[in-house]
Parts: sequence; C-alpha cells; structure tokens
Amino acid sequence: MSSRSVWITGVGAATPLGRDFKTIGDQLLAGHSGATLVSDSHPAHAQQLPACLTPEPPTPPGWDDATFRGLPRSDQFALWSAVVALEDAGWSAGAPRPRMGLALGSGGELLCRWEADWNAGGSEMIEGREQAPTLVWSLGERLGIDGPTSTIAAACASGNYAIAQARRWIELGLVDVCLAGGVEAISPMCRANFNNLRALSRRTVDVQRASRPFDKDRDGFVTGEGAAMFVLEAADHARRRGARAYAEVAGFGASSDAFHMIIPSSDAVPAASAIRSALADAGVEPQEVDYINAHATSTPVGDPGETRALHAVFGTHVKSVPVSSTKSMTGHLLSAAAAMEALACLVALERQAIPPTINLDEPDPECDLCHVPHHAIERNVTIALSNSFGFGGSNTTLVLRKAA
Repeated sequence: MSSRSVWITGVGAATPLGRDFKTIGDQLLAGHSGATLVSDSHPAHAQQLPACLTPEPPTPPGWDDATFRGLPRSDQFALWSAVVALEDAGWSAGAPRPRMGLALGSGGELLCRWEADWNAGGSEMIEGREQAPTLVWSLGERLGIDGPTSTIAAACASGNYAIAQARRWIELGLVDVCLAGGVEAISPMCRANFNNLRALSRRTVDVQRASRPFDKDRDGFVTGEGAAMFVLEAADHARRRGARAYAEVAGFGASSDAFHMIIPSSDAVPAASAIRSALADAGVEPQEVDYINAHATSTPVGDPGETRALHAVFGTHVKSVPVSSTKSMTGHLLSAAAAMEALACLVALERQAIPPTINLDEPDPECDLCHVPHHAIERNVTIALSNSFGFGGSNTTLVLRKAA
C-alpha cells in the first residue's frame, strides 16, 4: 500500500463519444454507441466491418493549425488529449511547470507509420528507419517535458501500466507531476489483422448493436480508437495549489497468464491475482468495491474467463457489485482501452452513477454477474475497479477512489 497519495487532477480525451469529460460522461450514461460501418478504400479489401472511429480533434489553442493537421492521427489524438489534460489541471502552456514526466501506452504506432509509408510508395517496412522518432518522444518534445518518459506497449493493458508507472515515479519523488494515458489509431491493416484472427464482430446490420459484452449472442469485439490522458500528482502537491481532484489512484495489480500469445488462459488464477494485488495495494476489501468496469471485449472466450476471475476474488459479493463493460459503447480502443475505461470510472465517481453495458439482451449463463444492462443506474460510488487484460495474458487492474 502506497504511503503517498496520488491524485488525478486533469483529464483530456479524444474518443468515439466526444472530446471532453462532460460530453463523454453524458454519452456513456445515456448508453450511446459510437459504432459505424467502415469499409476500406482499397478495392481488394471491400469487406465492411463495424468500428468506433474518432473524428480529428480541433487544433489545440496556441498551436499552428497547418502543423497540427500534418501530424499522424495518433499524434493528433495524443497531443490534443495531453494539452487539454494539462489545461484542465491548471498547467497552461507557457506557465512555469514543476518537474514533469510522461508515460504513454501505445502499441500500434509503427504499424500505422509503416502502412502510411507503404501506401506512399516507401520501403520502411522492408528497410526500417532507426532514427524515426517515437510518439512519446515527439509528444514530450512538443510539450517541453524534460523529465522521464516511457512508451508502454502491453496491448489492451497499456494504459493501466502507464498510469501505474506515473504513480510510481511520483511516489519515488522523481517527478512532481506526470502525464499518463493511452492512444490508438486504427487502420485498414489493423482491422485486417484482428479480422484474420477471428476476433472481430462480423455484424454489418444494425452495427451499433455489434459490441455486446457478456451477451449470449456476442461474436467478437468492435475496434475503436482515440486517446485519454491524465495529469497525476501527489495529493499534498495538489492541495497546496488548490487543484481539483477527480480521484485517487489507489491501487494497481498486474500478472501474466504465461499461456498463449493471443488466447486468454482458461485458468482464472492469473487474472484473479492481478485483481487481488490491486485491492491489496489500495488497502481495500472486495466488499468495499462499488463498481467494476470489466475488460469484457465481447469475445466468446474472454468474457467468461473474466467472470471466473471476478467470482474467485469477490465470492458472494460478485452478485451485488455492479459490473459493466463500456466497450459496448466505445468499442475496444486497444492500446487506449485501459485509459478510456479509467475515464469511465472517473465518470462513475463524479456522477455517482454506473454506465451500462448496452446490447446486453440475454446474458450468457457463463457470465453470471451483477450486470447493468441498457441503462445507467444511480449508485453511491466511492471505489471503482477497472480490469484491462491484454493479448499475451498481460493482466492489469486499477483501483480508483474518490479523493478525500
């Protein structure tokens, strides 16, 4: 358990449901889906698939429009979200800043860059380019961050790892403030890869109902994209300057299935271990948790596996703690998924309401949890738990607590 409390004091995002905290919260609690039908422009790949796309964000205040529009989509998502988060926390551009770090979950940036280069007639996929800057390096340079920076690529768990890294840097006194979150921009190659793995929903009619976590008729996940960034700082530091606190980053746990490169383990022990570690780190008992934002991607194997892990940890309390999957509305944001779902937990803590799992018409008997189908419910939420279980069996759990 940490001896130094760390708060989230700023939020910025570019998501399929909006670009600001209030709008995203409104959309989540209203049960709106961001899904649409997407077809690749190449004639050899005419298959249409549901996806949750994020529109280009506006140019951040004070930034050159032409320069911003020339950036790759992932850079636009990350820069917009980071600038908004810093402004939200009170660290506006040009103002004196404390020691600041940056931890970014990002796994698909090279894939997007190679694809763009190939389509433009280049050969980077074959020859490589050692000097090409990473997204985290570019973002840090643009923001003038001279503290520690780190790219974390752990598939769907990347954002949780980034938040945990930022929290740890603050606890160790390496930085006073840290930006943390995740970013993802999907592309035709990305969609094709997951489609070939048979991981995606093939529903092309009524696509806003394609993402259906825990439902008996689910057939795969819907890809999503965007970014969510947070400003973290020590609670005493935030109090001294009168900063707003969205929540305390109370606990983090991680484990590895060590089972398969893609398929999650049928054994609930590794995922349950991550949940237990996060609760222990936060000093929280299972029965104190008020809301669980499930990883639940809408795949036949993953949803029951997470259910078994929750049963193992929460016992009989699993029947009374509300569980929902906001991926039913946002799609699966891949490297940005954990960050997006941390944001959803902040919405639950602020609004004292649980976002629903939409499209949950007939719960799978193997997913016997306290579901929140179709509509949000009002509930006192002091402690929220978010699971993010990535490809390769990278299991993470984040505990967020209402700041005192």
